[in-house]
Amino acid sequence: MTVEQNVLQQHSQKHQQTLLNQLREVTGTTDVQLLQQALQVSNGDLVEAVAFLTEKNAKVPQQDEATYYQTTQVGNDRYISVGSQADTNVIDLTGDDKDDLQRAIALSLEESSRAFRETGITDEEQAISRVLEASIAENKASLKRTHTEVWSDSPNPHDRKRMENCPVGLKNVGNTCWFSAVIQSLFNLLEFQRLVLHYSPPARVQDLPRNQKEHRNLPFMQELRNLFSLMVGSKRKYVDPSRAVEILKDAFKSSESQQQDVSEFTHKLLDWLEDAFQMKAEEDREGEKPKNPMVELFYGRFLAVGVLEGKKFENTEMFGQYPLQVNGFKDLHECLEAAMIEGEIESLHSSAENSAKSGQEHWFTELPPVLTFELSRFEFNQALGRPEKIHNKLEFPSMLYMDRYMDRNREITRIKREEIRRLKEHLTLLQQRLERYLSYGSGPKRFPLADVLQYAMEFASSKPVCTSPVEDIDTSAPPGGTMGQPLPTSSTAEQGPSSLPPEGSAPMTQQRVPIHKPFTQSRLPPDLPMHPAPRHITDEELRVLEGCLHRWRSEVENDTRDLQGSISRIHRTIELMYSDKSMMQVPYRLHAVLVHEGQANAGHYWAYIYDPHQHRWMKYNDISVTKSSWEELVRDSFGGYRNASAYCLMYINDKKPFLIEEEFDKETGQMLSGLDKLPPDLKAYVTEDNGLFDKEVEEWDTLQARKAQQEKLALAAAGLLDCWNTTGLVPLPDPEYMEQPSPTDDSKHLQEDTERAISKAVAEQQEERSPEGLLSAIKVEYTRLLRFAQEDTALENDYRLQHVIVYFIQNQAPKKILERTLLMQFADRNLGFDERCKSIMKVARAKLDLIKPEEVNMEEYEMWHQDYRNFRETTIFLMIGLELFQKKSFVEALMYLIYSYQYNRELLVKGLYRGHDEELIGHYRRECLLKLNDNAAGMFESGEEPEVSKGLSIMNELVVPCIPLLLVHDTEKDLLAVEDMRNRWCSYLGQEMEPNLQEKLTDFLPKLLDCSTEIKSFHDPPKLPTYSTLELVERYSRVMASLSRVPADGR
Repeated sequence: MTVEQNVLQQHSQKHQQTLLNQLREVTGTTDVQLLQQALQVSNGDLVEAVAFLTEKNAKVPQQDEATYYQTTQVGNDRYISVGSQADTNVIDLTGDDKDDLQRAIALSLEESSRAFRETGITDEEQAISRVLEASIAENKASLKRTHTEVWSDSPNPHDRKRMENCPVGLKNVGNTCWFSAVIQSLFNLLEFQRLVLHYSPPARVQDLPRNQKEHRNLPFMQELRNLFSLMVGSKRKYVDPSRAVEILKDAFKSSESQQQDVSEFTHKLLDWLEDAFQMKAEEDREGEKPKNPMVELFYGRFLAVGVLEGKKFENTEMFGQYPLQVNGFKDLHECLEAAMIEGEIESLHSSAENSAKSGQEHWFTELPPVLTFELSRFEFNQALGRPEKIHNKLEFPSMLYMDRYMDRNREITRIKREEIRRLKEHLTLLQQRLERYLSYGSGPKRFPLADVLQYAMEFASSKPVCTSPVEDIDTSAPPGGTMGQPLPTSSTAEQGPSSLPPEGSAPMTQQRVPIHKPFTQSRLPPDLPMHPAPRHITDEELRVLEGCLHRWRSEVENDTRDLQGSISRIHRTIELMYSDKSMMQVPYRLHAVLVHEGQANAGHYWAYIYDPHQHRWMKYNDISVTKSSWEELVRDSFGGYRNASAYCLMYINDKKPFLIEEEFDKETGQMLSGLDKLPPDLKAYVTEDNGLFDKEVEEWDTLQARKAQQEKLALAAAGLLDCWNTTGLVPLPDPEYMEQPSPTDDSKHLQEDTERAISKAVAEQQEERSPEGLLSAIKVEYTRLLRFAQEDTALENDYRLQHVIVYFIQNQAPKKILERTLLMQFADRNLGFDERCKSIMKVARAKLDLIKPEEVNMEEYEMWHQDYRNFRETTIFLMIGLELFQKKSFVEALMYLIYSYQYNRELLVKGLYRGHDEELIGHYRRECLLKLNDNAAGMFESGEEPEVSKGLSIMNELVVPCIPLLLVHDTEKDLLAVEDMRNRWCSYLGQEMEPNLQEKLTDFLPKLLDCSTEIKSFHDPPKLPTYSTLELVERYSRVMASLSRVPADGR
């Protein structure tokens, strides 16, 4: 077949697929074979095809086996239907109003066909357009949200600067995480990257037919080139793909918006790229057979071999992305085996031509360099009327050998499959036999036979030990008024004194009929053994019985071990069936895994991509690109125990290194990197964008330098005030926590400490000379504070809050800073009025006046005191947040805990003792968010409109904006908390609820599931009250002591 014929056949197949999609959408029939039969019978007339389907559904509810295998005809389109679902029951469209229904269907089909003829755009493409429009609409709508919901770039461009050699991320511009995952997977195929970057539109583009597809393909290709070039050479940490998404959106016109499987986008994207490269290929190879690089890279062929109603056939078909069902399979090979065999295939291997059995096998004749598997994890629930996600676990290998599926190994594979089938049958029999040993018995409860024999042996060898006699219990008179009599025991020989009959009564020679007394007669018989044991057994009987039980138990254990060993050997034999070298010649290495987290109608996408040069996995999650591992990939991709699982696997031929090889300069032999990889037009484009970014960085730096200069001027002014103070013109300003105007706050506390130090110093020195007295007092005070700084205290006794010097000592402040701060303390004008204090105060102030500007760096001095002010402020945030948390005022507590964590983290960057325990604050921040999430979920569950709105408001305004704060540092406890919150809301998707609640939930979930770590701007920090040192220390100590526990291990 020539290439031209091949292209024509492909277009014919695509047109047939369009008709199939229209029939499927209108009739609800999902059986592809039945739809194809309808088209064949009607010769492509859609109205007649619908009539055929409605008649057939009315007469034959179950599909005929012969029609199931119509896929073997030449016209069948085996291009992958991405996101295809498992066949569901055919919907019966017949009824009393059948004629009206058919007329409505005919009008619908006529309208759809006319739209296709006029625009050349299929319904499938319009569906993709609706996805893109939804994303763009979300992006535009986000610009109109309140400031509490807006994702914003950091104003500091240094935060958005790309680290050297770090891959570039893609900004999520409104529910476009699916776009990022797909594009990053393709971009990291270096051969694909080169094809896109070096693509040039046809020179004679003006001579080509200007239909809708060409208006779409060429601009999109240019924007994709621009995007790829930025991902290669940008100085930005991440780039904005909005223009590429806008091109896709503008290519289609649709008034509706609906959710589609994202795999549809991948499929259509490759179709558009194929069309664009086909135009170029036809121009470049006029008169020759054009080669389309997209087809050569992503498309392969398989041979369909089968029997239809006793007649054998073979048919070669083309495929791109290969769909695999997940439900019912444990690993990728099981999925592939099921996909390669359809129906009953026994007749394939027999020579009987009149066999009525039908079936087919698929054998790959040509595999593409890039082999993509779509894992069908979504199915439509007919009962609930909505799609559902399949969370089953599915394992896949990092290296996949495709030899067993190749046509050239057909006979070998059939032999091995037959051998595996035989082994599995034998395995089933062995497992059944083993089950009889491990679950022995005929009742509902069963036990291992070896244990049953052991229990029997233990029972037989037990010795009976009887209980003590049990006294009768006197009871009150029954309703009839007769006094109850004591019940006789079963053996008078074992009666104790308390069981003897009363004096004067007749001897108990005759048993009386006992009166039924349920409470008194429930006592244990006096001769009942303390534990189960045989009553009568001779030593000979016991010896024989023990011998038999020992022997039987050994036999059972041996049989069980033999069965288990045989089962293990069969499993191992099956596992190694394809491990010989002849079946390991077609290796495919896992290149990318596209992951979906969430449910069928809402979720988040990201990708794991292998870096062959660094030999490690990378995680591409929108703007975040981080190092990862195979263990993390397995956790997120296999599924089975969380809402995340792989929906697309991309393998590459390990024997074709050009797919991932870097490009080298032909003259120098040096590897090309950065801008050197780009053609001239793209190099200029990226250079211009980098220039804009450099300018933004320069403007930011200039602005920060201006602010710093203003601060310096302010400090210089403060220095001038110091200079004036030395002349006695202006009083020296003290930090607010060291001297307060009112004697009721910090100054009183500081004055008392200072006066005590002065009194102690004077008593020790026995001198009243002021200079020596000052030095001695300072030494006494410093010694006291040093002891506090070195003392290991409980959490509630934080001496840093009591005095700034303790904070300075623990954080190793310079000696000059300590000296000046202590002098400031003793120079306080509010010291006592006795002569000693006044004298020392004057000496201290004189010492301050004598300190030269160059001796103490006032900028550094102010910086240390500012850090202490920040520490006190952080403490107040934490203290108030914890108090509100304990009062269960979680809404009010959250902002205090959020800001205390953020400010505390900034302090800890400078040193371990600059702030508080980060794990403690993180614990209560996390717990507060979990409590708010629980409260909001409870309000949503109530179903009452005010409560639902209030709950969603809490989530949108408080919880969702804070989730990136938990994700940004990627700690395990915070990640688990986020997963708990998301799982709680995702669990509602499978429940029945009112339509308005379902709509609100569907609108809210994408915000909650967005894994971007961009920090949202939220409320300004709460305004803090002013506390004296004593009050702050007291309240902080009280709240820390009242904590139920200090979390050592998080949640």
